[in-house]
Amino acid sequence: MRQFSSSLPNQCILRRATSRDMWRIRKLVLLAKLDPTQLRQSQFWIVECEGKIVACGQLRSFEGAQELGSVVVAPAWRDRGLGTYLVRHLIQSATQPLYLECLGARLASFYSCLGFVPVSWQALPPPLKRKFGLSTLAARVFQLPLNLMQYGQ
Repeated sequence: MRQFSSSLPNQCILRRATSRDMWRIRKLVLLAKLDPTQLRQSQFWIVECEGKIVACGQLRSFEGAQELGSVVVAPAWRDRGLGTYLVRHLIQSATQPLYLECLGARLASFYSCLGFVPVSWQALPPPLKRKFGLSTLAARVFQLPLNLMQYGQ
């Protein structure tokens, strides 16, 4: 089993995003080919290393649930524990049941190591059924490996 660091490298800090960070967050999200339409500065945390934003993630709130989304680590900064540290922070910040959607076995394995388990679309709270409905349909039509997951169930 892979060991995850419980701290950031010395040159890195975790902080809330500011409005000045949004252009870099959008760039990270677009480069990762994630949905850039629901990015809210107030929901984002970033990892800043050597003065550059190298990772981001957001915790979106819905009625009765939260979604972990837009988690991206810049390619040059991967495999240093930044994503793990950021996701653990967002998990600890969650105040409601936490869900996510991700593509592929590699990401599902990453999130499984952090305590997420697969969940069916039928088991989602109604607001997330609406949000994840289109991507679930697209995954079926295009045979994409979409995973819906819940933390700690």
